[in-house]
Amino acid sequence: MSFRLAKYLPVLDWGRRYDRDALSNDLIAAVIVTIMFIPQSLAYALLAGLPPEAGIYASIVPIVLYAIFGTSRALAVGPVAVVSLMTAAAVGQVAEAGTMGYALAALTLAFLSGAILLAMGVFRLGFLANFLSHPVIAGFITASGILIAASQLKHVLGISGGGDTLIEVVESLVSHLGQTNLITLAIGLSATAFLFWVRKGLKPRLRALGLGPRMADVLTKAGPVAAVLVTTLLTWGLGLTDRGVAVVGEVPQSLPPLTMPSFSPELLKQLLVPAILISVIGFVESISVAQTLAAKKRQRIDPDQELIGLGAANLGAAFTGGYPVTGGFARSVVNFDAGAETPAAGAFTAVGLAIAAVALTPLVYFLPKATLAATIIVAVLSLVDFSILGKTWKYSRADFFAVAATILLTLGFGVETGVSAGVILSIGLHLYKTSRPHVAEVGLVPGTQHFRNINRHKVETDPKILSLRVDESLYFVNARFLEDLVQDRIAQDCPIRHVVLMCTAVNAIDYSALESLEAINTRLKDLGIGFHLSEVKGPVMDRLHKTHFLDELNGRVFQSQYDAWRSLTGAPRPVPAPSTVAANA
Repeated sequence: MSFRLAKYLPVLDWGRRYDRDALSNDLIAAVIVTIMFIPQSLAYALLAGLPPEAGIYASIVPIVLYAIFGTSRALAVGPVAVVSLMTAAAVGQVAEAGTMGYALAALTLAFLSGAILLAMGVFRLGFLANFLSHPVIAGFITASGILIAASQLKHVLGISGGGDTLIEVVESLVSHLGQTNLITLAIGLSATAFLFWVRKGLKPRLRALGLGPRMADVLTKAGPVAAVLVTTLLTWGLGLTDRGVAVVGEVPQSLPPLTMPSFSPELLKQLLVPAILISVIGFVESISVAQTLAAKKRQRIDPDQELIGLGAANLGAAFTGGYPVTGGFARSVVNFDAGAETPAAGAFTAVGLAIAAVALTPLVYFLPKATLAATIIVAVLSLVDFSILGKTWKYSRADFFAVAATILLTLGFGVETGVSAGVILSIGLHLYKTSRPHVAEVGLVPGTQHFRNINRHKVETDPKILSLRVDESLYFVNARFLEDLVQDRIAQDCPIRHVVLMCTAVNAIDYSALESLEAINTRLKDLGIGFHLSEVKGPVMDRLHKTHFLDELNGRVFQSQYDAWRSLTGAPRPVPAPSTVAANA
């Protein structure tokens, strides 16, 4: 019973072995991640079109709930750039930014996302995320990074602007360019340059000065906090708000409030599709990070339990003033590198953020929005990876066109269209590849019992026998392809008297494929040609035994391709070597 309970409440597993060393490591990691979390939470809330406190609220209770239900020891759950952008795109269609309706819609989106993730976890549907191929995901994230960075330029320039696509954003920026606030621009550019330098050059400089790796890492991660402090002090001290510099303004000084999402059928209907897309993208991003970090410590991640953990986190965000959350790449890597031993590090981070929400929010009143925009720009540009285009072009043109289409559609039509296209392209790409499976005509490698492609190897063949190896499971998409291929091949060769289907790579045969095999069998029988199978896997044979196919088969089922070859050609069985005879005697 305790084992079963620990499966659904991983905290009961790692909590039993929690010791002083783990506590020390988790506390240090929590301090580092909290320092990084504060400016990022504020910035991502700004990106989502929500008040800055929503970012902090979305980073407290969700982290605690994930620590209880999640299986990753290092995953840092909270607002992330891509999900924040998708939230803005989805909620912006049903409510105007800055209104109560907008915040309510964001809560409802988090609720729907949490419910979807939780349901997927309970029914063990984590495999559905596999329908998004890695190249398409990489293309979507690259396009989202460009779109996010472009959308933040208005804050760096100190102008108004907007748009859901790159074209709309650029047109908006160009039309308002004459209103640029030079002081805001100076702050934004300085903060951006400083943060880029911190990311690339500060740690080596600190190490060169003699600081230890842990201290150098802490100071590097505190770079965004330094940018926040300096620009806030300058804005306050020089009275830059009177000169047009936009600031965060008043942030409520309180713990996350108890909130209630809307259960309006109309609103739920409008947000359902965006919630599904956010859930899938968030889960794919989260599970990728979690599995990568877990592998480094030989730990195990349960994808279905991860769905439950992320679902609980999003439900927590919905009822505590937040918006959709997932596991963030940058914060999780920082958490891992800082030495986090257990999910308790996340819970300690939540405590730190709660203290910040109660005690430190008045200090960000004069924080320039340009600084937050710089934080976002530097963070998301690290996600942009155009090398995926070159890699896929060299490896697979089909994957290249899928990636390129995802990037162009995301930039040209917005994130929802981009991710929807990504899902469709991923599924379409899979169907395209499996609809035309690789089928090789094989022959016997001389002196062995192995069979290889006649176009790649010097092999023995018999004009009376056509041996075909199918390198794919047979199902409705490719069943007719095999039927046509066999028909075309026997039409070219009159001497053929036997067709052998080598099923080494066939893991399943669905009913449509079974009907195609029956059609092939009937056609070959009418032509006086035997139809045989070889190397059929056990589970496939079990299904075939439940049908009449084997009874009507115009041939035999051979255990191996070599047995088929020897039987159909009349070749003698090779005489075992003396040593083999002695060993078997």
